[in-house]
Amino acid sequence: MSLFPIAVLHEHPDWFRPLFAELDARGVPYVRLDAAAHAYNPGETSLPYSAVFNRASPSAYLRGNGSSIFSTLHWLRHVDRLGIPVVNNAAAYALELSKASQLDLLASLGLPFPASRVINHASRAEEAASQLRFPVLVKANIGGSGAGIVRYDTPEALRDAVARGEVELGVDGTALVQESAPLRNGHITRVETLGGKFLYAINVFPAVGSFDLCPADACQTTNGVELVRGACAIDAPKTGMRVEGTRPSDQIISQVERISQAAGIDVGGIEFLVDDRDGKHYFYDVNALSNFVADAPNVVGFDPFARLVDYLEVRAGLIGAGVP
Repeated sequence: MSLFPIAVLHEHPDWFRPLFAELDARGVPYVRLDAAAHAYNPGETSLPYSAVFNRASPSAYLRGNGSSIFSTLHWLRHVDRLGIPVVNNAAAYALELSKASQLDLLASLGLPFPASRVINHASRAEEAASQLRFPVLVKANIGGSGAGIVRYDTPEALRDAVARGEVELGVDGTALVQESAPLRNGHITRVETLGGKFLYAINVFPAVGSFDLCPADACQTTNGVELVRGACAIDAPKTGMRVEGTRPSDQIISQVERISQAAGIDVGGIEFLVDDRDGKHYFYDVNALSNFVADAPNVVGFDPFARLVDYLEVRAGLIGAGVP
């Protein structure tokens, strides 16, 4: 059994309070590392951690912490080289940082995703969109929390935005131009995985005009019951977003597990929609970051943080039992 603590690398001040509460309740040793103000020695040969849990977010730039995005990737590669177990390691995090790479992964697995084009200059947006059905979304390659997504209902609206210099491509100067499908029954589905296996799923009904689908920010269940919220920023602002527990088909669960395992994601959420035009499902986001749904026992029937800490204890060598 390891005597070293688990290092939790994170930048957001509030998202992970339930995780820390569960670690504290069990007496699991851990240290918090600030991804927004971090330094390391590339010549070192060891670190005093039993494992590293990467909780850095690509949305850090929205909080003035954009420097953490790529520095986290460099440090995770360093930790990987030292042989310390990393939960959501450099490869998984690199995928989190590229919506374009996520689509390449889906294509390599033969799985469906919305028709898309990748551009690196706003002048290419109109041409890219001409090959797609409107409305279209322009999505920053590095997003997070719904940031950097703009919907254009017509070619004229996109053309005018380009002419006004309003089409922004985000942190790395790359963006997707992607078909915006009408959502069947008004929701997307987010499937959480742990250790490459299905953990739970929720239907998320977005607030009007919002692309921020952080499940920790949900306000209420679909029957109007207000959730007990404490896992996200500013004690879960009332966004108008509703959630409900669900279970996708065995086929979709199998596909989600294939994605998670191919991506090397230890804990993450994979989102899909059903296009109301054809009734087919399409994956569109692969997240190596899980902000579990607010009030999970009420929504999905159990506390996912307890199972997450089970997993962390095994990866850190703090217990020897198999992961449930």
